[in-house]
Parts: sequence; structure tokens; C-alpha cells
Amino acid sequence: MKIAVLHGPNLNRLGRREPHIYGTATLKDLERLIRAEAKRLGVRVVFFQSNHEGALIDRIHALADAGIGGFIVNFGAYSHTSIALHDALKSVAPLPAVEVHLSDIKKREPFRRRSMTARACVTMISGQGFAGYAAALQLLAKPLSSTR
Repeated sequence: MKIAVLHGPNLNRLGRREPHIYGTATLKDLERLIRAEAKRLGVRVVFFQSNHEGALIDRIHALADAGIGGFIVNFGAYSHTSIALHDALKSVAPLPAVEVHLSDIKKREPFRRRSMTARACVTMISGQGFAGYAAALQLLAKPLSSTR
């Protein structure tokens, strides 16, 4: 099984962007953690980050057509505004997606408290930092391990 991890706008700035909210670890650090967890679970992962909504949509479609098993998505600010990304995930159903947010969006600014894209996902994990990605990977890998 292969899982895609898609990162939206400004996640390439992890480690430098608002470290009081997101910490000082980088996107590369996060990818290392996810790769280690994937290896432990026996799944493969691919990564993609873009600051452009259309590029994320194109990648969702391409990965689905290439046989990806599921998605972990953190669309950043697009989570709160993008019906197009919501529709892109719906267009590749029944592929599962888990939305992850490093910070707890329910405790952030009012405009961040609702996610448009989470409605197209099986669940949302918010406020667990990097550990939220490991939890998402475990959740998506569960169907695979339950058939072993």
C-alpha cells in the first residue's frame, strides 16, 4: 500500500513560520518521521507540497489514477476555504483521506475553526503536532494490517 502525504501553502516554511505555533522542526523533519512510521507499518509514502491550489488538485487526481491507497492532507489555509479541494477528494472516492493540522484549529482564530475539506475525509486530526501525521498513517494502514 502507498499513502500520499499532501502539504498545502506555507508548510514549506515549517521551522521558520510562527515557531510559537508550529515549532522549530522543518518539513524535512516531518517527512523523516512519517517515513520511519511508514517503514514500521509496512507501507510506502510519497510526499508533495505546493502553495498552489490547482497543483494540489492535479496531484490528487494523478495519484488516484496511479493507484494510491489513500491520502494524508494538510491543506493549510485552503482547508478553511477550498470547495475545489473538497471536491477533488470527493472525486477520487472511495479512496480514504485523513486531514491533519499541526495546531488545534478549534483554538485558533475564528476563520480557522471550520474546515471545508475535512468533510471529504474520513476524519480530522488537529492539535497533535507531528504525532498527528503518525496517527493518520496508522489509521490508513489499519485496513492493510487487519487483512494480514
